[in-house]
Amino acid sequence: MSDTEHDEPRLIPVRRPPDRPSGVGTRPVGDPRESPIVVDTRRKVRLRHENPATPAVPGAARPAGGTAYGVGSAGVGGARGGAGGRPPAAPDQGYAAPRRPSARVRRRRVAAVLVLLVLGWIAFMVGVPMTAWGKVERVDNAPAQRAAAGKGHTYLLVGSDSREGLTAAEAAAIGVDTVDVGKRTDSIMLVHLPDSGKPVLISVPRDSYVAIAGHGSNKINAAFAFGGPKLLTQAVETATGVRIDGYLEIGFGGFARVVDSVGGVEMCPATAMKDSDSGLDIQAGCQLMNGRTALAYVRDRHSDPRGDLGRAERQRQFLAAIIKKAASPSTALVPWRYKGFADAAAAGLVVGGDTSLSDAVAILQALRSVGNGDGISLQVPVADPNYSVKGVGSVVKWDEVKAKALFTALRTGQPLTAG
Repeated sequence: MSDTEHDEPRLIPVRRPPDRPSGVGTRPVGDPRESPIVVDTRRKVRLRHENPATPAVPGAARPAGGTAYGVGSAGVGGARGGAGGRPPAAPDQGYAAPRRPSARVRRRRVAAVLVLLVLGWIAFMVGVPMTAWGKVERVDNAPAQRAAAGKGHTYLLVGSDSREGLTAAEAAAIGVDTVDVGKRTDSIMLVHLPDSGKPVLISVPRDSYVAIAGHGSNKINAAFAFGGPKLLTQAVETATGVRIDGYLEIGFGGFARVVDSVGGVEMCPATAMKDSDSGLDIQAGCQLMNGRTALAYVRDRHSDPRGDLGRAERQRQFLAAIIKKAASPSTALVPWRYKGFADAAAAGLVVGGDTSLSDAVAILQALRSVGNGDGISLQVPVADPNYSVKGVGSVVKWDEVKAKALFTALRTGQPLTAG
């Protein structure tokens, strides 16, 4: 073979990438355009500024400032970022789920809800009695001549036999007639709140023989029939020497509705009681009394061997029991019962012109204390429960010495004991 033959150019096949255009990749040996180094163009060249964490996938998007040159449809070293020179599509970032509030935020929200509930409950507890108080009937009970003010505060509570406002059906439901008999007192009590010490509940027998201004001497309940709350207040102040600081009166219908509003009151008579006048017919032992039975129970004096004195004692017991029931969680924490009691009490209540809501609350608290055993329950000391007076009949005569000592102790703030 001659030297000339060795100098002839030879074609050396160069492997081209799969996506390289046909006809590209072979050049004569010695071609000045041919690099003496064969580069594997199937590899992608990573630029210096490319993020190494970015996956090296052909056509994938690269962060700004660093783009890989790969093999695309445009050939070796084709367009940046993908085939055909088109910019790559932004990767799907997916749906970002909302962040859950932190434990601190949740606690704050729960605390805010609890505060709102407590404030709402307080507003309800205060608003209900205030609204009811605006509906009570008011009378002028302040006499022209008053007893001197003493220690503590004393309030006059009156239970009247008024049928005012009762329909025939309502009267029949509670066992009374609708005959207009005027207004008489079935019960008279004093609630004394000392400056210090236990509250005192005192029964004044309705047949007590006392002086009545302009009417001589008579049973104390006659003062109510003659001149209503004003004359009765004056008669009580004259007989006791104690100034009356507030007046509350409730009639038959109001009393029965109050009892029913709290779901009845449990009482425990020691003996069976039956009275045709009041309609009472009960057995001995503890039992739940509704409004009708309760009214008959506190009115009855014919089946009680102690007569009016026995009735006065039952009235004190029942009044304390009903207020205790009204203040119990079963009533106070049940919205409809709490509101029902307030509405029923207001519908049947008559108060003195100078008697405030705070006075009424103080009276209820005192009665609750008596019901819980934390107060004192008394009756005006009596010398003769059947004292006969010409033209008047049988009356209750006080024990003047003991009665005077009792009322002196109230005026001067001396401690009292039950008995």
